[in-house]
Amino acid sequence: MTEPLLEVKDLTVHFPTEDGLVKAVDGISFSLEPGETLGVVGESGSGKSVSFLTVMGLIRSDQAVITGEVFFQGQDLLKLPVEEMRNIRGARISMIFQDPMTSLHPYYKVGTQISEAVRTHQKVSKQEAHDQAVEMLRKVGIPKPDERAKQYPHEFSGGMRQRAMIAMALSLNPDLLIADEPTTALDVTVQAQILDLIDRLKQEFNAAVVIITHDLGVVAEHCDTIQVMYAGKAVEFGDRHDIYYGSHHPYTWGLLRSIARLDADSNERLHPIKGLPPSLINVPPGCAFHPRCPYVMDICRTETPALLPSDGHHAAACHLSLADKERILKEEVMSRS
Repeated sequence: MTEPLLEVKDLTVHFPTEDGLVKAVDGISFSLEPGETLGVVGESGSGKSVSFLTVMGLIRSDQAVITGEVFFQGQDLLKLPVEEMRNIRGARISMIFQDPMTSLHPYYKVGTQISEAVRTHQKVSKQEAHDQAVEMLRKVGIPKPDERAKQYPHEFSGGMRQRAMIAMALSLNPDLLIADEPTTALDVTVQAQILDLIDRLKQEFNAAVVIITHDLGVVAEHCDTIQVMYAGKAVEFGDRHDIYYGSHHPYTWGLLRSIARLDADSNERLHPIKGLPPSLINVPPGCAFHPRCPYVMDICRTETPALLPSDGHHAAACHLSLADKERILKEEVMSRS
């Protein structure tokens, strides 16, 4: 059996504030194989982005209380010196950030920013780095890449800026690509193009991919495995079929119910999850989802459920019995059909 490319063990990231300790990530564990695509799904504030900013070394121990282990190709990233982590970031692990308008520097031409990333990690001339930048812009489908490389970010559309960010992230052929909300603020046609592009480039560069999103509909066709997060914890984990057709957590059912469907009656209303996510300073005792859960039991208010596997791979952190989960799931599927 091959060693996982990325293995996260009991990662916690807590931010001390004047109001109390913000438990942004509260003990998550998962692994990612080479060539695999992992979808990380949950509402804003569930700990998705913080988890992977910590993997990238962009949240440091002087900013937060970080515990656990993050093994990448056998190295614990949390124990690496800053300089060594800087060499890994970009060259072996790259991230597409949430907002390309703020991630790209407005004062520098797009080609210059990509070639600068190349020269930081490779001993090449300015011309070679520029040629590499133009080639990457071509690979991500930007027309007339030699001309576009000389333009500034504000001269690109939203979809083109996102493509430029992908070009920058892949310019060093990383082993792991992390895409944080790569389709935010893009129309649905461009969303599909960006996700298809990530799929195609993943195959071409043989990279593992993490797609962070709040929308289960976005990752439906593009992820091998999916982790659902709520209040800093993973509440469900499984392959694509497990999550979409056999999910076992009420929060996942709520996310699936809130997706707009093409085959639904045009007058049918969406079914949002009632209530709001909890404050990460005052997370409810027991199961954090219990104040919003329609199937809450007394035990949910006092005991935190473990993320237990039901069939070796598929796991859900819920006190409902397997028989109850199967019964409710059947009702959920019938209501959506």
